[in-house]
Amino acid sequence: MNEVERRILSSSDPEEQMRLIITHYAPRLYAIIRPIVHTHQNADDVLQETLIKIYQNLKHFKGNSRLYTWLYRIAYNESLQFLRKNKKNFLHVNDTHEEYIKNILQADPWFKGDDAAVLLEKAIENLPPRQAEVFRLKYFSNLKYNEISQMLNLSVGALKAHYHLAVNKIKEYLKNNAG
Repeated sequence: MNEVERRILSSSDPEEQMRLIITHYAPRLYAIIRPIVHTHQNADDVLQETLIKIYQNLKHFKGNSRLYTWLYRIAYNESLQFLRKNKKNFLHVNDTHEEYIKNILQADPWFKGDDAAVLLEKAIENLPPRQAEVFRLKYFSNLKYNEISQMLNLSVGALKAHYHLAVNKIKEYLKNNAG
């Protein structure tokens, strides 16, 4: 447990706990949420829902894992719930999933990527969910395997295998779909 986690968990003031969580963890949670829900606006919405869920449930945190691991799981689950609830709003009748990804990313004023970034996102979207999750945590969030292991409750060996498979599938996708 690091000093921030100790301060959060030792505080009896819920507002102080949330202030510390927002200050120290909200940017990291946003970085996890954004690639899953694709747009800044969606990520902001999911982050707010995540923070509400954290506020409502922090008193139930048992300390069986690191606090950040618990926060991550809430953010990840809220992201998936957002996608499930809004799935029908995302796809137009004639759009493929790939067309949707391209359209929504390019319509997002906060998206600063080029065609290569869109292509990478399409490649990630084609991965099995676990591989995509591991790839995003390792590649975009730059987390260490032991941190991801705690978050996902998977062995480091399994994570390395998922990441390796994801990288190979992404390379293959890019090779077959690049301009």
